[in-house]
Amino acid sequence: MEFQNIRLDREGKLAFLTISRPEVRNALNRRTMEEMRRALQLVREDPAAGCLVITGAGEKAFAAGADTGELRERGSRDALKRGVLQELFDEIESFEKPTIAMVNGLALGGGCELAMACDLRVAAEHAGFGLPELNLGIIPGAGGTQRLTRLVGKGRALEMILTGRIVPAAEAERIGLCSRVVPFSELKPTVTELADKILSKGPLAVRYAKLAVNCGGDADMRTALLIERLAQALLYDSADKREGVDAFLEKRKPNFTGN
Repeated sequence: MEFQNIRLDREGKLAFLTISRPEVRNALNRRTMEEMRRALQLVREDPAAGCLVITGAGEKAFAAGADTGELRERGSRDALKRGVLQELFDEIESFEKPTIAMVNGLALGGGCELAMACDLRVAAEHAGFGLPELNLGIIPGAGGTQRLTRLVGKGRALEMILTGRIVPAAEAERIGLCSRVVPFSELKPTVTELADKILSKGPLAVRYAKLAVNCGGDADMRTALLIERLAQALLYDSADKREGVDAFLEKRKPNFTGN
């Protein structure tokens, strides 16, 4: 597939997926979703790509959600079809490699849901987060009602969803919706520095840490602790664990291989 609505670039170990439809605030239409799925597969298969960064073109919008032109024609069966936004964002949340949303502007509707599906969110100072779907007579249907509640709590989630209020970046950081807020000029350097810190860790440990947090967060405590314990058991037998411990004892940087 030739990309028309996104760009996929690699800078060192970082893969940058940029939604490039600035004329419609980087809205997520069907073509864009298909291209994003293809990009995920390419990054998954690229051994040199260690981290995926998702962002939007320009300075105004990260992503403005679903394309309203397509939304107008959707019926009840469309919500239950395969390939919807919710499935795409599930794939991003469970992606094997760490993911960072580089929020360069407004993240509204599906854009906010996309950011929440990433492991971390770093936002420019002028960015904003919101789920205004109720203005269209629908609800956030790509994970918004669930991921937002888990990130900020039921009360704040309901306030954002029921009012459709756009939360400024500074407030989003305060309530736990994003990890860090920086001036726009520092956005990419901050994301790169954060990604480099993650990539310095054992890749298997990063992967299993994500699995334990994501799966354990939806389970009761006993099940969640068992998931954590099983993940640790797998890591105990890994070459990366032996390398990490040896490097610590020998006071040198570890050379992780992901095995």
